[in-house]
Amino acid sequence: MSDQRLATIIAAHGRHYLAEADGVKLQCVTRGKKTNVAVGDLVNITMTSPDQGVIDKIEERKTLLYRSDQYKSKLLAANLTQLFIVVATEPGFTDDLVSRSLVAAEAAGIKAHLILNKTDVVASLERTRERVRAYSSLGYPVHEVSAKANPEHTLSVLKPLLAGQSSILIGQSGMGKSSLINLLIPEADIAVREISAALDTGKHTTTFTRLYTLPALGPDSAIIDSPGFQEFGLYHLSEGMLERAFVEFEPYLGHCKFYNCRHLIEPQCAVLAAVQEGKIAKMRHTLYGQLLHESSQTLY
Repeated sequence: MSDQRLATIIAAHGRHYLAEADGVKLQCVTRGKKTNVAVGDLVNITMTSPDQGVIDKIEERKTLLYRSDQYKSKLLAANLTQLFIVVATEPGFTDDLVSRSLVAAEAAGIKAHLILNKTDVVASLERTRERVRAYSSLGYPVHEVSAKANPEHTLSVLKPLLAGQSSILIGQSGMGKSSLINLLIPEADIAVREISAALDTGKHTTTFTRLYTLPALGPDSAIIDSPGFQEFGLYHLSEGMLERAFVEFEPYLGHCKFYNCRHLIEPQCAVLAAVQEGKIAKMRHTLYGQLLHESSQTLY
């Protein structure tokens, strides 16, 4: 009888994965060329040595967050319950990335929040608050923190939000995401070095997604750190998924003249009328049109 383990994938680099079962870290690979395993996945592993094994099966996922371009998709994480988009007073963040992340969360059935970091940079604070108001007005909570200037307050804000949840932090480079991770997980740097060695990436790298458990916050508390990225393609979302992923469209769906209305240039479109009346932000509707165009370009 071969030794089977149920483990959680805590890091991935190419086709090499690091899993954890009962506190023990296991290096594992997939059979053949498959790379359809995501950080956060619960997997069945057949052990080949005391600390190595082969992934035989992925347990059914509750949620899956991924991004895609015209040619391929990239799994970000599985079994998430919430997503935090980190923005900051400086450097500037792009609304495109924030909105795309929110759309991805909605489509995946994951609750989304924004973290506004570096609130100690008073000069840009009001202007940044004004920008994030566009999202809080849609019902997405915004949490103001300053990881470096006020770490105690930051922890008191974030800990209750993370308790009992499987969360992912995403954001562009420079938003202070690593400061937040290091605050929440003081041993994060050591863990990253260990993983780099275990996955044989050959260098101390932050190009992999990594899951940290947060036992102090109770069972099932985990946080996933993903590499900073500037692009968030959503080529995999269909028209129907897209219109539902823009929460502010919801009151108007089903009220257009044509049942197959795409909300772009059609006459008597309830969504377009709401844009005209200022009930839906133009910026968000423009992104919707862009995403619709992307989804029609898909080749895979």
